[in-house]
Amino acid sequence: MTDFGLYGPGSVTWKVHDEPILFVAGLRALILQSLHPRAIAGVAQNSDYKSRPAHRLEQTSDYVITMIYGTTPEAQRAAARVRGIHSRMRAHDLFTGEEFRLDEPELLRWVHVTEVESFLTVARRAGVRLTDAEADRYFDEQRRGAALLGLDPETVPGSVAEVERYYADMQPRLAMTKEAADTLFFLTWPPMPFKLGWTPVRAAYLGVASLAIGLLPAWARRFYGLPGIEAADPAASLSARMLRLSLLAFPWALVRTPMYKAAMKRVEDAGLKI
Repeated sequence: MTDFGLYGPGSVTWKVHDEPILFVAGLRALILQSLHPRAIAGVAQNSDYKSRPAHRLEQTSDYVITMIYGTTPEAQRAAARVRGIHSRMRAHDLFTGEEFRLDEPELLRWVHVTEVESFLTVARRAGVRLTDAEADRYFDEQRRGAALLGLDPETVPGSVAEVERYYADMQPRLAMTKEAADTLFFLTWPPMPFKLGWTPVRAAYLGVASLAIGLLPAWARRFYGLPGIEAADPAASLSARMLRLSLLAFPWALVRTPMYKAAMKRVEDAGLKI
């Protein structure tokens, strides 16, 4: 029997993650994650993302692609590597000075939820047609990846309504810290490689970063001291739709990753269609 991994053809996950605009979702998730004081402390005190942003982005992208399109053993090995890294890392609370582990369930859950919610939200607001039932299914499917990271799936929101309640419950624990502000600035204005700092590439990236911020929940924008009026949401959605249409004109088959191509080959060999 063909091993399609954690999800496979017919899953909402494959439908959502076939969209190139999800790179905007990755940036949105990082900005949102930074509002959790312990989450951003863990990153700031253990990561070299500022000195090697491209390396960090590549690692994260490889992990997500492996979890989505890899075989079950490949996904298990990728998750085991991440668990091993997190289990060895410690950081100090910004407010109490208390030392904590980076694999605390609350932190793992926060990173997981903000990531998958960002993927789904950006896809829907960019025009990917998903029913409410499919949106719920996506969150439920993503519990499989959360379980591999060491979370009890029953403690992970598995529907749109559960994610909304989770965010409402988490907001009293969030804060606009110096580290969060620093991360927002870095993600909006990072160093450009290959001396591209004062070229149209900078302007294009700034547009993408602005879109990621515009697609944040209104309550998250307010934490950052930005306009949190929901009347601005339609403009961000329109920009996302326009970007998606532009991206779809690119021949993405030429730059698909080996992991994605291997998954599609398994589908073809099984005589299935997506």
